[in-house]
Amino acid sequence: MDAQLKRPGSMRVLAALTMALVLLTTGIARADRFSTIDRVRGSVVAIGTLERTRTPQFQFLGSGFAVGDGSLIVTNAHVVPPILDVAHGETLAVMLPNRVRDAKDEAQVRDAKPAAVDSNVDLALIKIAGPPLPPLRIRDSDSVREGQDVLFTGFPIGAVLGPYPATHGGMISVVTPIAIPQGRAADLDPRTLRRLSTGAFPVFQLDATAYPGNSGSPVYEPDTGEVIGIINMVLVKSTKESALSQPSGITYAIPSKHLQNLIDKAR
Repeated sequence: MDAQLKRPGSMRVLAALTMALVLLTTGIARADRFSTIDRVRGSVVAIGTLERTRTPQFQFLGSGFAVGDGSLIVTNAHVVPPILDVAHGETLAVMLPNRVRDAKDEAQVRDAKPAAVDSNVDLALIKIAGPPLPPLRIRDSDSVREGQDVLFTGFPIGAVLGPYPATHGGMISVVTPIAIPQGRAADLDPRTLRRLSTGAFPVFQLDATAYPGNSGSPVYEPDTGEVIGIINMVLVKSTKESALSQPSGITYAIPSKHLQNLIDKAR
């Protein structure tokens, strides 16, 4: 080490400069994260059904986000109702929420219709009417690593907390099969057996808490906003945790490569 840097005064200056650099870098990273969340919020929608003669008119079912040309919305297949009350004018719809709670304008509701479904991975695409939304970019999920930081944005308990997208953070705890052989035959149910026979593809287990209503939320990289997974609280738990009498509270996500396959088939 240079003799001048060994002096106490020089060491203090060097330490101060190092700390300043760390703080500057951290500040930039946080600013990037704020920007990413704000951008993703503009692509996330609430999914439900609309019936103008009932109260409330919009019935919340889950979360979704825009991809492709901005007119396609991704969600879980189980979020999309298989049957609508056509006799009473019930339709599939999405709600574009206000960005702030004190906004005077009401949230915008748009009609939608199913575009593609893959029940094997519990993913669906729906097409919305009106101007396109800012689409999110999908990243190859094969490169995702355990320990990687992630964010997800959606509508936890949206029917109660209102149409205000909330963001949660965590990391990829493990990449694990969606279903595994059980220690006892009695713990195997028909759904788990079917999943094991058709292929137990890997899913992401997250060190983060998702809630009812988060199904269909995008899981994305904090710095880029690129989607690497889709929150799923039904398909995975029904097979992964079939031996449990009560759900564990662990959050899972379907890797984005399955979404890309669905988008390619829908073109």
